[in-house]
Amino acid sequence: MKLRVIASVVLSTLMAGAANATPGWHDERQWMPPGLEKAWHDHQGHKGWYKYQGKPSVQVGARPYWLVEDMDDGPLKERLKSCDVRNFQATDFSIGHRGAPLQFPEHTRESYIAAARMGAGILECDVAFTKDRELVCRHAQNDLHTTTNIVTIPELNAKCTQPFVPADPASGTPAKAECRTSDITLAEFKTLEGKMDAYDPMATTPEEYVGGTADWRTDLYASRGTLMTHRESIELFKSLGAKFTPELKTPVVDMPFEGEYSQRDYARQMIQDYIDAGINPKDVWPQSFNLDDVLFWVNEMPRFGEQAVFLDQSPITPDTESLAHMESLKSRGVNILAPALWKMLALDSYGEIEPSEYARNARMAGLDLIAWTVERSGPLANGGGWYYQTVSDAINNDGDVMNVIDVLAREVGVIGVFSDWPATTTYYANCMMNPKGRR
Repeated sequence: MKLRVIASVVLSTLMAGAANATPGWHDERQWMPPGLEKAWHDHQGHKGWYKYQGKPSVQVGARPYWLVEDMDDGPLKERLKSCDVRNFQATDFSIGHRGAPLQFPEHTRESYIAAARMGAGILECDVAFTKDRELVCRHAQNDLHTTTNIVTIPELNAKCTQPFVPADPASGTPAKAECRTSDITLAEFKTLEGKMDAYDPMATTPEEYVGGTADWRTDLYASRGTLMTHRESIELFKSLGAKFTPELKTPVVDMPFEGEYSQRDYARQMIQDYIDAGINPKDVWPQSFNLDDVLFWVNEMPRFGEQAVFLDQSPITPDTESLAHMESLKSRGVNILAPALWKMLALDSYGEIEPSEYARNARMAGLDLIAWTVERSGPLANGGGWYYQTVSDAINNDGDVMNVIDVLAREVGVIGVFSDWPATTTYYANCMMNPKGRR
């Protein structure tokens, strides 16, 4: 009995000593190997690994199977149902649009890791700049009021272009706010937390304003949203084994910013981050809605310009969908065109989805195509909304997204599809294509 007591005392003493002296032992009594404690990161009270350790295994979860079950009966449904994939692989066909923002706050570390776990072979950081001209991942220069908690922080809300003004329910006047990345410094940006992109227009307090998440999304994973710089995103994506498709967001401020930071400086800085990180240009697809940005990369930074993506948001007209227009883009050095998916789809005389004239002419001109965006429209029972506007009569259930992806892949011949939930595109690619995303 005495020996047991002595042994217990000795063991307790050794454990206490280890807790106080052993490298890697922290207050939470969580042990980590000596030498790795520097990777431990404490950001605003949320502790975790700063660098994601290792390439994740691909897991698509239940949603793709649910979508397949929801499809109308037919050969495609049967083929997708019979798909026997034991080990899903990441694929470049599956592009994480802002990460996985169907359920995770967009452009956050957590959203990107979720997208990589779902097999997104390419991840997107939309690039904007701060007041001190540092590049950060945000969908727009002026969306901090809807994608972060900035309006709930008085000292930062005061710096916004339009600080929060409460709604007036009596008159029906909605709340106002506009907060830009260029309103604050990088250090201030890094104190913010990402949230689901939403707001309550009739909010009377900042805390109410940051609510409003659509009922088909969720706040389940919004308790932690770690914002990222562009350079941090490069480091993270590389560690995840993913490739890169940064989008140079169109500034809402006048350029040159503060009289000296030009659009070309901005476009060059984004690419320079990849050069500095030693990233192979073949793994980067820089994007812009501004054709001048794309042509700048083509002409001034040609190794990256070869895969530059022109995001086409022009309205469909006889001119903009013509073969001559597509050939003109190709002759100027544009190799990849990325329109909203509806521009590449039409209905045939039987009401079936087929490639549009726009898509046929783009392919005839030798342009590669990328589609955006699936899994962004909520329930599709009523036609799917904006993203499906040219084929809405053929969209009446959530499973129809698989039909759309199939036409885009098999008939239009897109090289990739942006998705707010990459598991869906990963499932399709693994079942219907080889691992590289080709049929």
